[in-house]
Amino acid sequence: VAPRIWNSNKNYNYSIEELSLLVNTLGLDVSGTIKQNLRNINSSYFVGSGKAKQIVEQAKALNIDYVVFDEDLTPVQTKNFQKLNENLKFIDRSGVILEIFYNNAKSKESKTQVELARLQYQLPRLTRMWTHLERQMGGFGTRAGAGEKQIEVDRRILRKRISLLKKRLKRIDSEREVQSKKRKNFFRTSLVGYTNVGKSSLMKSLTKSDVVIKNQLFATLDTTVRRLFIGESNYILLSDTVGFIRNLPNNLIASFKSTLQEVVDSNLLLIILDANSSDLYNEIDTIQSVLTEIGAEKISYQYVFNKIDLVDEDRIKYLKNSFPESIMVSASRSLQLSDIKEVIRNHY
Repeated sequence: VAPRIWNSNKNYNYSIEELSLLVNTLGLDVSGTIKQNLRNINSSYFVGSGKAKQIVEQAKALNIDYVVFDEDLTPVQTKNFQKLNENLKFIDRSGVILEIFYNNAKSKESKTQVELARLQYQLPRLTRMWTHLERQMGGFGTRAGAGEKQIEVDRRILRKRISLLKKRLKRIDSEREVQSKKRKNFFRTSLVGYTNVGKSSLMKSLTKSDVVIKNQLFATLDTTVRRLFIGESNYILLSDTVGFIRNLPNNLIASFKSTLQEVVDSNLLLIILDANSSDLYNEIDTIQSVLTEIGAEKISYQYVFNKIDLVDEDRIKYLKNSFPESIMVSASRSLQLSDIKEVIRNHY
């Protein structure tokens, strides 16, 4: 469902394409898209009440299981949709992102961070959230069926678990702080950027280290730090961390504070961009917005366009004219990587 809010500068076509990729990452297929132009957000359904009923009827006709919104719904809006049909599951953009993070979390740290954010998202929606049994079976989304007594039990379970995870995360933050202090005497550079732009591939090509690379959204959730030699004996510490995306849930950013602290403690940020992106400027705005939110907006940065092997000369010429100080590279073909080392040396 793609509500188009009047007077918004959002690229709706690209946003829907991105949401489709997010949904596909969860192993689901998109059966159709419903759009509505809005002058005002409806407090009950986000879209108009008539459109809400149409959405449910079309979902029934297509015999689908999930209705996914390209905006964030309030718990009340989700509950109201649920009243229209108890057999469908309704999930918003933040819910989809949280599920992808949950599926991709591998380390103890990332699992703790993601679970905390996920439970904080679930708690206010528990009046129509899945039952305790269904959660254990791995379902996601919002479906009716839990009795009031079970809902109260689940609320207590979630609050107790959230409290436990917060304490665990504090210990992780402390461990991270100790590790960071050990690295404070080194020059530190972080690769940051939109998800799936090739940051991990670039890390591997630059440092010749063993880094897991997958062509999927949010494949990297843990920070990886490696040595990068910029001379015969001089080296810096290069880090690769979680990718950004528009409307990244606030509680997810908060939970990943310790992971993103590596970015905040950097001397230089290499902002990796996809040379082939069709929504480049909005992606840059998203990156800068997240950097501001975590307190890294004043750190020196350098734009690096990756995947230049996928674009033609006209596109490269356009990028060079639009971003004259930027670097053009290809991680997959190891093209012009020496330019990155030169930039780091100039800031060293």
